[in-house]
Amino acid sequence: MASGLKSSTLELLKRFNRAFPQFYEQFVSSEIQLQNLRLAYRLYKTKRAVIELKPEGSKSALHFAYRNQSFLLSDIFGVLAAYGLTIHGLSLYGQIRPPMLVFIKLLVSRGSKALTEKTAENVCRAIREALGGRFEVEEMLAVEFNLDTGLEQVQTEFYVDPVFHLPALVIEADNQPGLFYKVMYAIWQEDLLVVNANLLVWRGRTRLILYLLGPNESLIPEYLGHKIAEGVRLRLLGR
Repeated sequence: MASGLKSSTLELLKRFNRAFPQFYEQFVSSEIQLQNLRLAYRLYKTKRAVIELKPEGSKSALHFAYRNQSFLLSDIFGVLAAYGLTIHGLSLYGQIRPPMLVFIKLLVSRGSKALTEKTAENVCRAIREALGGRFEVEEMLAVEFNLDTGLEQVQTEFYVDPVFHLPALVIEADNQPGLFYKVMYAIWQEDLLVVNANLLVWRGRTRLILYLLGPNESLIPEYLGHKIAEGVRLRLLGR
């Protein structure tokens, strides 16, 4: 826990952290915990999604905070794909108890460079419009990609993580255009809620570990998890 903070802030942070999975306080730095608390406060004050894109070295960092819903990641990654952005890093922390907020940081680039100020503004506006149902992500993507074409070399695996005590879905596939959007679209179709995510891109392969809650924010029994993993795999293969 962060030291040097007012006792009132520490108490507020402790209460805030109780809505996250058990591992959150143990494995997430105090700096990120405080940053997420500040984002939650902004969300509370403005009553609208926090969406920011700022330069971070040779890349741009997208910060997002909102009430977690199954379609969110499909919309966000769809907009990023539509703008031709490359995703280099992903961190996602979602609450498993009310108010069920989610905090996302994505490292992105365009042409191996940070986004221009104008492009960043357009991306943020498009994400907000998509969340409001005024930006048809699928229609824009259909111009760039054949959305009916399946991914190649897809593997999926379901397990219940013994450390995090959460259902986990591992998805591994060859890197290809629209990969992240297609994965998140499949997750939305299964009505799953992502509450933590790990990303590894290596030697032309992308490996995602998604920690999940099922429909109605419920835990997923193992027998159902294996069916979901196979269903997601078939969706991604285009079958």
